[in-house]
Amino acid sequence: FQCLHGMGEPLYEQVVGAVTAGKLGRPCRIYAPVGTHETLLAYLVRRLLENGANTSFVNRIADASIALEELVRNPVATVQQAAAAEGAAGLPHPRIPLPPQLYGANRRNSRGLDLSSEHELARLAPALHDSARQPWLAGPLLAHDIAPTSAVPVRNPADHRDVVGQVQEATESDVDQAVAWSDEAAPPWAATPPAERAAALARAADLLEQQMPALLGLLMREAGKTCANAIAEVREAVDFLRYYGAQVQHGFDNTTHIPLGPVACISPWNFPLAIFMGQVAAALAAGNTVLAKPAEQTPLIAAQAVRVLWQAGIPRAAVQLLPGQGETVGARLVADERIMGVVFTGSTEVARLLQRSIAGRLDAAGHPVVLIAETGGQNAMIVDSSALVEQVVGDVVASAFDSAGQRCSALRVLCVQEDAADRVVAMLKGAMGELRLGNPDALKVDVGPVIDAQARSSILAHIDALRSKGHRVYQHQARTTFITDHGTFVPPTLIEIGSIAELEREVFGPVLHLVRYARKDLPRLLQQINATGYGLTLGVHTRIDETIAQVVDQARAGNVYVNRNMVGAVVGVQPFGGEGLSGTGPKAGGPMYLLRMLSHYPAEALATALAPGDAARPRDETQRHPLLATLQVLEDWAHSHQNTVLERTCQRLAATTPAGVLRTLPGPTGEHNSYQILPRERVLCLATQEADLLTQLACVLATGGQALWPVQHTALHARLPASVQERVALVAQWQAEGVWLDAVLHHGDRDALRTACQAIAARPGPIVSVTGLPAGSTAVPLERLVLERSLSVNTAAAGGNASLMTIG
Repeated sequence: FQCLHGMGEPLYEQVVGAVTAGKLGRPCRIYAPVGTHETLLAYLVRRLLENGANTSFVNRIADASIALEELVRNPVATVQQAAAAEGAAGLPHPRIPLPPQLYGANRRNSRGLDLSSEHELARLAPALHDSARQPWLAGPLLAHDIAPTSAVPVRNPADHRDVVGQVQEATESDVDQAVAWSDEAAPPWAATPPAERAAALARAADLLEQQMPALLGLLMREAGKTCANAIAEVREAVDFLRYYGAQVQHGFDNTTHIPLGPVACISPWNFPLAIFMGQVAAALAAGNTVLAKPAEQTPLIAAQAVRVLWQAGIPRAAVQLLPGQGETVGARLVADERIMGVVFTGSTEVARLLQRSIAGRLDAAGHPVVLIAETGGQNAMIVDSSALVEQVVGDVVASAFDSAGQRCSALRVLCVQEDAADRVVAMLKGAMGELRLGNPDALKVDVGPVIDAQARSSILAHIDALRSKGHRVYQHQARTTFITDHGTFVPPTLIEIGSIAELEREVFGPVLHLVRYARKDLPRLLQQINATGYGLTLGVHTRIDETIAQVVDQARAGNVYVNRNMVGAVVGVQPFGGEGLSGTGPKAGGPMYLLRMLSHYPAEALATALAPGDAARPRDETQRHPLLATLQVLEDWAHSHQNTVLERTCQRLAATTPAGVLRTLPGPTGEHNSYQILPRERVLCLATQEADLLTQLACVLATGGQALWPVQHTALHARLPASVQERVALVAQWQAEGVWLDAVLHHGDRDALRTACQAIAARPGPIVSVTGLPAGSTAVPLERLVLERSLSVNTAAAGGNASLMTIG
């Protein structure tokens, strides 16, 4: 047997030694870890957790109630006895799901590929070669065939000599015709039973898995993806299809869940299959018809995705493809009055243009046209001196340089406590030197190309600008020489800066900025990160629970990651999306997303979507009562003033508000994922009637926010209880640039609503959504007044998932 030095000495003394001396004569190997105390600390914590487990030998030997025969029993005999009772050996624990069942009975997990398996690689190689020989073609894929036009080549960003396929771009007449067919097909598709829509999406998911090898080849050549990234992208697309399909199958009714109508889905090139399919699948699941405009750099994979949807049984008129330039095809599509919703992933600047294009347009029910925008971020990771440097560096490399840094969630600013900065930087530089830059057709490549020459020029210009200002710039010498005329490559780059405020914009590529900070300045650092206005992802590496709590509490980011990398959000596990300049919400792969695709739905729709998870896992409601305290004061005030309508509204809102609840989401062991609904902090309330203004106030209080009232409502404000008055701010001119808004509620006529939407769209800063209702309506969708936060914690970083010891 073997024994750790210094542990189990009484047992060692009884076992090791000659039989003549009364010992057992057994040989023993003594082992001991070697290194500094700092290096060994994490190892020792893991061993303590292991030895503290109920089933550990160290724990059981101290238990006098366990018989000696049981203690020394051969483990093989124990397994054989269990196998005889259960009918098979090695059965999984009934409370630990296998990977296909990770998300429960309603949704099957997507299937991956093991790139470390020679058998898998042998099966994959011929399919990749076949994919490279296939003449891929993209063009307008409409409800009916149209005459072909001239095509232009689509080239591999890693090797421009490689023509991946051809694309025929849509014309303005193609756009107009597609919208007409989409509008015509909207009623029959909306009337299709939700179960049938879900079944079609499930078939599409299965087809994607069947076609994975061909799709991998296309993603690797058209988008410059490494093979591992391409696999993850196909899996994410599959997950989106199954997630949204499961939601509508179990919670939707066509008589109560009314879709928007024709929806424009504008997707990016960095996730040309996953985000494309996520947008389209959600819109289709909700009963909308879709006009999809893919990024001009990656039309081929989008065309194949649409063919898969058609093959799965989605009517051609329900989902149509319009490849082309954003300035022409995208602009004409969004400007069409028949488009009732726009879903966009891309830059903040383009999202603002889209908002202004649709501002003032209302649907048949008098609601503003929906805009869901997911944009970029100035994403930071905070590392203190307690963090394990080896783990930090691995997570930093994955977060900053995987996918050549071309992820919305990618790490842009690494903030390291000055006490640990030199060690982190030294190891990080070494790790950067190990990264292999090149054409992703080779499995050994870690970092592929950036998408095109324009992107490369912009990134290199940023690097040169900071270098000219005297900032230290590090690029591994062996990687800087890998610059060819045939591909658009940028070597992984580390730049040290003094403050995050020095960065004027997001740099979308493999460029990481380093900021050193003093421990005492952590609160100020968090303020500086929040001051950028972006709020997509934030990471923290620390072994101090108080620091984790401080960062999580002050974070203004949609997705927060603790002691792990910041990329690769999983559908339904880490719902993804930001706030502020990083997006409008709701989160993709989250419970609210489909509701935003509807023009009308029941008040209990979100609770219905959350019910399966609530039944399977406990939820934390400790923040709910304090959050609703002021609403109770307003209810009491309404009762004392015999305002029955307001009193009942307060009671209904208290029962149905989604805010103040922390939920645990499903996921793999070694990771804890939670989902919290928080208030949008400042909500502008616009109404001409006092009753509507009080309804709006009740809704804001029910979600935990603060109401902003135009100053002309001062008299009503003065009549409210003092604690309610504190939750209402009076503003003289809400249109002023310095007035901070998170959301707008509007009661009134259509002309006034159009004017308000246009005024909001003209404001600089984050995109603010306007919820419009007719005078007298109390059916305010509370989901518009909240934010979603996802928190993912690597529990293995603290020694393991301790909860496994409690499941029996």
